[in-house]
Amino acid sequence: MSERKIKLNQMKDVKEFVSVAEKCEFDIDVFYNRISIDAKSIMGVLSLDLSQVLTVKYGGTDERFENVLDKYAAA
Repeated sequence: MSERKIKLNQMKDVKEFVSVAEKCEFDIDVFYNRISIDAKSIMGVLSLDLSQVLTVKYGGTDERFENVLDKYAAA
């Protein structure tokens, strides 16, 4: 299981992240505090506090998904 930290600042960022996650064959979860959300659910991701750094855990590899994670990597 891989883990990365991301920051989604705008609605378009969330849409792009979820859109790419939906195309992956493996499970992807987004965490903030004790809340765990399926990354393939736009409503779920939007329910998180997007002003905070989010943790993404995933169990596979996909070049497009890795590129999106790099794009939104938290500093």
